[in-house]
Formats: sequence, structure tokens, C-alpha cells
Amino acid sequence: MSILIKGGHIVTASDDYVGDIYAENESITLIGKSLDIEADRVIDASGKYVIPGAVDPHTHLEMPFGGTITCDDFTSGTVAAAFGGTTSLVDFCIQMPGETFGTALETWHEKIDRCKPVIDVGFHIAITDLNDGGTLEDLAKVPDEGVTSYKLFMAYKGAVMVDDETLFKVMRVAADSGALVMVHAENGDAIDILVKDALAAGNTEPVWHARTRPPITEGEATNRAIQLARVAGASLYVVHVSCKEAIDPIAKARDADWDAWGETCPQYLFIDETALEKPDFEGAKYVYTPPPRPKENQDELWHALRSGVLSAVSTDHCPFNWDGQKTLGRDDFSKIPNGGVGIENRLHMLHHFGVREDRITMNRLVELCCTAPAKFFGMYPRKGTIAVGSDADLVVWDAEKELTISAKTHHSNSDYTLFEGTEVRGAPELVTVRGQVIVDGDELVAKPGAGQFVKRATFGDALTA
Repeated sequence: MSILIKGGHIVTASDDYVGDIYAENESITLIGKSLDIEADRVIDASGKYVIPGAVDPHTHLEMPFGGTITCDDFTSGTVAAAFGGTTSLVDFCIQMPGETFGTALETWHEKIDRCKPVIDVGFHIAITDLNDGGTLEDLAKVPDEGVTSYKLFMAYKGAVMVDDETLFKVMRVAADSGALVMVHAENGDAIDILVKDALAAGNTEPVWHARTRPPITEGEATNRAIQLARVAGASLYVVHVSCKEAIDPIAKARDADWDAWGETCPQYLFIDETALEKPDFEGAKYVYTPPPRPKENQDELWHALRSGVLSAVSTDHCPFNWDGQKTLGRDDFSKIPNGGVGIENRLHMLHHFGVREDRITMNRLVELCCTAPAKFFGMYPRKGTIAVGSDADLVVWDAEKELTISAKTHHSNSDYTLFEGTEVRGAPELVTVRGQVIVDGDELVAKPGAGQFVKRATFGDALTA
């Protein structure tokens, strides 16, 4: 199968030019102007952007959590991703208590065998148990499976939270194995006390999710993780940064050239804590962690994205239905499953409110959503850029296409969206994964199974085969 995309406005993290792209046998083989070459399919991209397929390094598909399971599997979740211009994702494989890392990975591979993805997929390993389950020796071998990032939760006490001893031990293993350490940075011990106090006082509404997780608990944990990583000699990636208190220690680390970086997510750029106060339990839709913050943090986050303090934008897509899942916590905010819906709308929101409103450039959007995630998570240069030899993961982006975001039309299984009714301009016209057309206009033209598992390179290394 060969494909020729002609006359598109090609944008990478560093380049911006008009040209043609020819791909065959899954890879880009030729880039130029007015290419005279036959192809099985020719696409006229005149007047459109052509960008690398986006990489989402933070998703939770078919994940057990809070007494239920996220409502998107690897088919529905990757279909939604594809319609948003995402062609690769890295999902969190959660080690259950008492489980070995090998067994956890077998479980996640079974998920993608059963619910086949339409885009390419990799895994992180989330460590929850070094006592009765996984060992440090086994953890050191996980990168051999192409799973080259270790996730640890510094929150959710009594569930997946690890203590500092476990965190530090894993960091030392990562320093030797070449894995990137990822942390969910909140002070879980302090939050646990605040939650118990709130419930004891009869405070059960969704807004108390934010009031019991103040920004300083995120800032303290972020700084603690950065300093422990320095001692261990590990590279650190802080997920879903939501507030100035967490931005500041990352800024210090970047200024000092320490090996610590951070990402944020669209929900923190556009939704503030007042959403949790919506009546009739609607606020539960915005219970994700960290919680929505005071609105002034949004400007801080945009500035951090522009300045390079924050290095990537993921979605933290952790979808639950409002009716029947979020409502499990109707009488107790601490029982509302934590997570939001967003895998389909990352580029929509960042293009419209970022690029079109001059907060970021189109090059920076590509860097944040495509190139940087691919580099951090061992997929570059096969993913995240447009270059000869790279996978033909491409998005023809119509900057003028109008779209109203709605649960009635999105492709997630979730019965709501965080951005219901938001009108945006800019959406994919065509999406390819390794040269195969996945989305054509508003139609899914690929079958489940078009996506593959990606064995990723270790942190800082190139993925070329």
C-alpha cells in the first residue's frame, strides 16, 4: 500500500513548509515538492496542515479503579483517539497487589488481543507492590519487553499509593535500567487525613474533592519526587501538572538542568474548580485527580507551556460514565471514581484556544502533542515527526473545519464529555497509521486490529526499527 499526500502545509516541531509526502510499506520514503510518483492513493492536502500523528502518553483504558472499570476499552478508546488525530498512545498497565510485573503485562496484552486497537499502543508499568508481588530484579527486566517507563502513585492511600521507600528503590532501578520514572505527585498521607475530616464533618459534595486536595499537596509531592530522583540519579516525568505550586519546582529543575520534566492536560487549561459546584451532582463529572484548580492557574500553565517549563500535553483519559459509575459517590465524594474524558479532543482544544488565539504556535502544538511525547517515551523518530524513515503516522488537519464537542457525537463510550457544547475550529480530515488510512472525513475506515503494540526504546534512545 502506498499513499501520496500532495501540496500540504507540513508542520513539525521545527519545520514549516509546503510539500508532498510519499509513503509505502508503512514508512515515509520521500518528501519533496511536486513529486511525480504513482501511488495507490493520492490525497490533495492543499490549504490544509499535514502534521505528525499525535502521541498520547497518558491513558487509562479498561482499568479497574474505585470499584469499577473505565468505560473505554482498547477498541473504543483508540477509535476516539484516532478521530482526534492521535495515532499512538501509551497506556498504564497496573500491577495489582500480589501480582508480578510479568503477570500484569500479560493481562494488558490480553486486553489488546481481545479489544483490538486501531492505532499503535505501548505500555507503562505502574508499580504498586514490591512486597508480595513484583521484585526489583524483575522490574529491572521490564524494559526488555519494550515497556520503558515506571509509574508510581504518591496518592490514593490504601489503594495504589506507594511510600517513599518504594519510590526511591524504583528510582534507583530506573537509573540502571534506562527507564523513565513517572509520578502522580500529591501528598497522599495529608490528603487522606483531609478527606476523613471532611466526611466526618458531613461534607459529601463533589466540590470537597478539590477542597481536600489543595494545590500545596501537589507542589510538596512534586518537589519531593524531584529531589529523590536527583539522589537516585533517575530521570523523572511528573504527570498531569495542574497548578503553580507544582510548576514552580519543575521550573527550578529545568533552570538547573536537572533530569525532571512535566506535562499538563487540557482539563487543567480550560476547567476551573467551580465546575465541581454544578447542581444535581453534575459536578461529579469533573472529579479527576489532581482536581480542577482556581482559574488563575490556567494562565500559569499556558505560560509554562510557552516557556518550556512544561514539556508535553497528554489527556489522562480515564473515562467513566456519569450515570452508574460517577453516581457511585453520590453520598460520598471520596467514592466518586476519579477520572475524566478527553482522548478525542486534545488537538481540537489546543488548536482552537492555543494556536488560533495566539497562545502557542502550530510548531509548539506539534512539539507538545507529537514530538516531545515520542521522545520521552522511546518512540522517536519512528513516531512524532515527519521524516524519511519515520512511520507514516500522519494527520491532514483542516484548520477551518468547525466542530461542536458533544457526548452525542464523540466516539468514547462515556456518556458525557468535559467540554460539552464547546465550539472549535480545526479538526482532522484524514488520519493514517503506518500509511493505512484510519479516519477519512467523519468515517472510520479501518478495522480493529490496525494498531500494533510498540516495543519502545529506553529513555533518551532512538526507536528506529
